[in-house]
Amino acid sequence: MTSLFALLLAGAVTAGAQDTVETTLGTDIVSHYVWRGQDLGGVSVQPTLGIGFKGLSLSAWGSVGLSNPLDTREFDLTLAYSVGGFNIGVTDYWFDSGLDPLNRYFAYGPDCTNHVFEANIGYDFGFASLQWYTNFAGNDSLNGYGRPAYSSYFEASVPFSIGDVDWTAAAGVVPFATDFYGTDGFNLVNLALTAAKDIRVTDTFSIPLFTQVAFNPCSNAAYLVAGITLQP
Repeated sequence: MTSLFALLLAGAVTAGAQDTVETTLGTDIVSHYVWRGQDLGGVSVQPTLGIGFKGLSLSAWGSVGLSNPLDTREFDLTLAYSVGGFNIGVTDYWFDSGLDPLNRYFAYGPDCTNHVFEANIGYDFGFASLQWYTNFAGNDSLNGYGRPAYSSYFEASVPFSIGDVDWTAAAGVVPFATDFYGTDGFNLVNLALTAAKDIRVTDTFSIPLFTQVAFNPCSNAAYLVAGITLQP
């Protein structure tokens, strides 16, 4: 999912209009897996692998909990396209829990799948970024009429710098009721402030470190998350 890695290094690779095929790979190690204001586990390893060409990208992202065997295990595939500040994409989320009691990856039936399919669209203005996400198939929640809820999430983020530290402030809302985000209507579910800085180890090697303070006013939850990114 678009966790801290999505804010800092684009867990789903967003490729520029490069003329050669580019590969992105790395791994986050986080003290707590928090996604869009939701608590999805404790200490986790979150690898990513992606390729991109002329704005089109395909990426794989995963998360495995280390501190609790019951933590969410996840594998996501994202196909995305970006040009200028505009971006659009589709993500296939798979979790180790859902409608399939056997937790099979290749189970796609509407009544027996652990996949959730999401479409997103957004624009990065430079001084701010706006993103809209909507589930359109898979194991989404139902509305009060027994129909798919098309669970959606909208986020605005603003990057800025203080000294030699890069910051990102973000606010996310769920526009209507859905069990997927645990809301009964329009709700503010994510207020986050993230700081990132490269910690120099040697003259040629440094480790990106990030820390995030996040609040979910809807569920009365607060989180303090730290993580490092390992990449070649």
